Amino acid sequence: MAVTSKPRQLETGDDVDEFVASHDVALVEFYTSGCALCQAMEPVLGNVARATDVSIGMVNPGDDIGLVDRFDIRSVPTLILFEDGEETARLADGFQGGDAVTDFLESNVPEAVDAD
Repeated sequence: MAVTSKPRQLETGDDVDEFVASHDVALVEFYTSGCALCQAMEPVLGNVARATDVSIGMVNPGDDIGLVDRFDIRSVPTLILFEDGEETARLADGFQGGDAVTDFLESNVPEAVDAD
């Protein structure tokens, strides 16, 4: 499936599973409604999606509460990186700027980050 330049909104665990399964490399942001830091991440993730070959999804685990335990979400925003359907890395240190997210991707999947 082609990489898009805009994060895809995911509603349920099934959506997360389908999204992760349909991309070799996928980054999923776990956020909550009303979280200002999470809202600030959306444009950052849009920029990262345009600058890299990584597909990005966003899910509110409050809409499918089983996701909290399934993915061990303890704070938001949490970014989880998946390769070939498996979690390979996570970043759960609050708001991250574009450079920090790109550096995170570059250190975990350097082939997916353009060397412009």
